[in-house]
Amino acid sequence: EQPGEEQKHMQTTLVIIKPNGVQGGIIGEIIARYEKARLSIAALRIRNITREEADGFYAEHRGKGFFTELVDFMTSGPVVLLALRGEKAVEAVRQMNGATNPKNAQPGTIRFDFAPSMGENVVHSSDSPESAAREVAYWFKDSELVNYPAASHLL
Repeated sequence: EQPGEEQKHMQTTLVIIKPNGVQGGIIGEIIARYEKARLSIAALRIRNITREEADGFYAEHRGKGFFTELVDFMTSGPVVLLALRGEKAVEAVRQMNGATNPKNAQPGTIRFDFAPSMGENVVHSSDSPESAAREVAYWFKDSELVNYPAASHLL
């Protein structure tokens, strides 16, 4: 690769560890998987989100049958909001998370290993670089994002 080639593939993406992941005590396990994949944490916050925030975040799904259930679930307990940075981060995270429906997820993916159902599938992640930019900005100000190289795994 040419110098700077890797930099143009660097992306920041959003992950939300949903209430069942937080309450299930698997925050560390999930984050460790991302870090092992050489993704760095650009921002991290744990908090309860409001109905208004969930409604706005999932606005594209408003009017769909599962919308109210989704908002109810996402506001049922604390979530972890993560901005992850790395090479082709959007695609990398989506592969690690597995199919939205855990029944269709590959063994070893986060949803295969931890998600009880499609409605409670443990993690949300951005589905494109465009949605990643919008979603990261929804939860974090630019000034809250830090930039550092991913772990070297020499520890």
